[in-house]
Amino acid sequence: MIALSLAEIAEVVGGQMHDIPDPSVEVTGPVVRDSREAGPGSLFVAFVGERVDGHDFAQAVVEAGAVAVLGSRPVGVPAIVVDDVQSALGALARHVVRRLGATLVALTGSAGKTSTKDLIAQVLERKAPTVFTPGSLNNEIGLPLTALSATEETRFLVLEMGARGIGHIRYLTELTPPRIGLVLNVGSAHIGEFGGREQIAQAKGELVESLPAADDGGVAVLNADDPYVRAMASRTKAKVVFFGESDEADVRAENVRLTDTGQPSFRLHTPSGASDVTMRLYGEHHVSNALAAAAVAHELGMSADEIARALSEAGSLSRWRMEVTERPDGVTVVNDAYNANPESMKAALRALAAIGKGRRTWAVLGKMAELGDEALAEHDAVGRLAVRLNVSKLVAVGGREAAWLQLGAYNEGSWGEESVHVSDAQAAVDLLRSELRPGDVVLVKASRSVGLESVAAALLEPGAEGEVAAR
Repeated sequence: MIALSLAEIAEVVGGQMHDIPDPSVEVTGPVVRDSREAGPGSLFVAFVGERVDGHDFAQAVVEAGAVAVLGSRPVGVPAIVVDDVQSALGALARHVVRRLGATLVALTGSAGKTSTKDLIAQVLERKAPTVFTPGSLNNEIGLPLTALSATEETRFLVLEMGARGIGHIRYLTELTPPRIGLVLNVGSAHIGEFGGREQIAQAKGELVESLPAADDGGVAVLNADDPYVRAMASRTKAKVVFFGESDEADVRAENVRLTDTGQPSFRLHTPSGASDVTMRLYGEHHVSNALAAAAVAHELGMSADEIARALSEAGSLSRWRMEVTERPDGVTVVNDAYNANPESMKAALRALAAIGKGRRTWAVLGKMAELGDEALAEHDAVGRLAVRLNVSKLVAVGGREAAWLQLGAYNEGSWGEESVHVSDAQAAVDLLRSELRPGDVVLVKASRSVGLESVAAALLEPGAEGEVAAR
């Protein structure tokens, strides 16, 4: 964080100083909410959770070098006490962002936010120091913490914004007002909470509504291939830049194909030139993510060649998102278990088909959460797609929704042992250990609550390949 005195922080957040002998002492380190991350010069933010009260760690963080605690009650060590810790954290982030000279880029969408954010960050880092959201910390706590990690050297601040209802993104943009706003797509993720795609589009579009006018440098980067997103052009005064495979896109891809290993390759076209891209990431869905990143980078002055080179060298920065690992026996494990919605599930299955071409493929799938009335139809559709893509075996893991996955596969023509329904992750592991053969490809994917990352971890344990070799 940029250096701020405790007196200035107290004024910004409207707090009272307690047990602070010298208000001129500065916070020069990170702002953290995890006591284990506290260190010299840091500010510890004490939240009261359902099971843990951050105030209980006040003494420990100060002993670790933290300058003070931001909390809701005095704790016997230097502290700034406020009525609402979350609001105070947001106010501090807003203050710091205003002090920075960085260009703030914000993005949202139903799917692909984290992967696209990671791509944007890796491209912009080629141009200037960049700070970006770690993982998926995209809510009213994670976003301000990310913003507060910027320093005087930061030139680009890339923030992922999530939403579970109308007004959520508007609130985040008030904390960290963006100059460039990117909307990826409007899909089925959280549709049960929102109540429909129109409501999702309304919420996501709050990002472009927050942007400065075009004359003031505001830029809305919109997906030309998604009608809900394309329509958001009428909701902003910012300059509009379209990306996608559509002919009307300003930044577009041509000659899209997948390599023999399932990695996308295409010709990138920008308003100032064209260049070839072959990505290290897996799956055709990354083409759209790459175009979004390219559109942002182009608006910030990078050439087509610079962008293409950066996209071709970019990797996956966030765990459990199309992590492809090959065991010594040739079994390939694709861990995409961080989360799932209908769009990302279908994209992962298509990637599996590409990676596993000519090999035996396994789709280990579980529930997609928060789909509301569309849950049955969407799970059925995923099961059917697995059959259409000639996935060798579908392993549906869990309860009712997993049964719907298998039923969709069965109704599409998957009989005999081509699909199976198992009770939990351990049952899936036991099945795979008994039936995997060298050279097989295994995709693991479900909503976060299912915890299928444990299946991938078990398959990659040291010695796991020996079980296959021994049969």
